[in-house]
Amino acid sequence: MKKLTYFLFFMPFVISCTSGSKNAEKNIQLIEGYIQSVENLDYQTMESLLDDNYLGLGPSYGDSINKEAAVENWKYLVDNLYESIKYNRSRNAAVSVYDGENQGDWVSNWAELTIHYKNTEDSVTIWANSIYQLKDGKILKSYTFYNEADALRQLGYTFIDLND
Repeated sequence: MKKLTYFLFFMPFVISCTSGSKNAEKNIQLIEGYIQSVENLDYQTMESLLDDNYLGLGPSYGDSINKEAAVENWKYLVDNLYESIKYNRSRNAAVSVYDGENQGDWVSNWAELTIHYKNTEDSVTIWANSIYQLKDGKILKSYTFYNEADALRQLGYTFIDLND
């Protein structure tokens, strides 16, 4: 009886959110192509994979960017800051949400990223999680999470408490 109760409790979650989407493989390939464009510092391919209504959120609460600003930001970073970006231990999972506010196809990417900076020996290694909502073969929305303070600490920044 206890197993039946658990099964009945979790069944609505399994029905409303499943990784068995017929588009799962295609969606993962789209995100792998996007990741490859990031590693290649290829903002033109990045731009082609973003929907015109793209919205990027994160890493901090309240951060948001549209497609035009995201592409301009990447152009600046490629030209002025990043020597290379490498996704290590990158893993993807696809899921389809069939109802509610977040209805649609999603791919989540977990990775260890190593970023090398131009004109310096500096680099950082961070854990990052990006969650992408896909629509009509494009990235409609992304949520990106990583520890900005850890990256800054690796670059030699020191945090001080101004209240002391």
